[in-house]
Amino acid sequence: MISVKNLTKYYGDVHAIDNISFDIEHGEIVGILGPNGAGKSTTLRIITSFLSQTSGSIFIDNKDIENNQRSIKKIIGYLPESAPLYNDMIVYDYLVYIAKIQDVEADKIEERLEYVIKACSLAGVIEKSISTLSKGFKQRVGIAGSIIHNPKILILDEPTNGLDPNQIVEIRELIKSLGKEKTVLLSTHILSEVEATCGRVIIINKGKIITDSSTEDLILNKTGGVSILLSIKTNDNEDNIEKTLKNISTLQTIKFRDTQNGIKNITLFLKESSTDPRDEVYNLIKKTDWVIYEMSKEKEDLESIFRTLTKGDNHE
Repeated sequence: MISVKNLTKYYGDVHAIDNISFDIEHGEIVGILGPNGAGKSTTLRIITSFLSQTSGSIFIDNKDIENNQRSIKKIIGYLPESAPLYNDMIVYDYLVYIAKIQDVEADKIEERLEYVIKACSLAGVIEKSISTLSKGFKQRVGIAGSIIHNPKILILDEPTNGLDPNQIVEIRELIKSLGKEKTVLLSTHILSEVEATCGRVIIINKGKIITDSSTEDLILNKTGGVSILLSIKTNDNEDNIEKTLKNISTLQTIKFRDTQNGIKNITLFLKESSTDPRDEVYNLIKKTDWVIYEMSKEKEDLESIFRTLTKGDNHE
């Protein structure tokens, strides 16, 4: 559905995008992440024909974007980071206006209006002036405008910007629902939203793609190791505990966190292995007089992986 090949963009001497390539299939929900200035918004703007590339090619629905901009724009719904709304218009009038701009057939406009009003929870503000709406409702109006023409592809730049927690959940569910029938590409700084919504993550840093993976594989495999949170009750001191735990074959590091009510809390940093490392830890402790109060594998979330992949870089 979207094919980006060797895409490069210069702003004067600034290398905003550096020879990136990726393909997105129909029905995928893909999150594009990166620190400020990484090239996320520039990439989205080029895909939607708001900017031209310096070099490289983009094919959308098997059409070259340079020679088919008008027809391609008809199958894309785009919401920029700051929703471009007409604040002096009534919400209903604005959505009708956008529907007409997008060449929605006259006999289909009311049907599409009913859909976007319900999907974006706009019934309570449909007769209000956009200027009187909260930032969250303005964002919902922007999303409604981006899908009113029922596009095949939906491109969203920071779609949950300004929404409260309840609204974020609603928009998340809307995006997941749309992803069943559309291709969705979104950027966001709310990394938990990508983890909850997207099946795939592309991380861009300094104009280059540094990882392109399913969300699940990225979280499971990126670290090259695993952490075990262990809570035990024992009279042994830290030196003896460490001496015993060093018998774990995949052990890299031991960190003693704290002791509460006689329970020693420890983090074990282990190498990756083909089996669950908790098996070996349990079998080792079973040979001692220690009492296990808790043992769990610590899951690294997308936010920590993002920091690891992009740390040490200067952000704008």
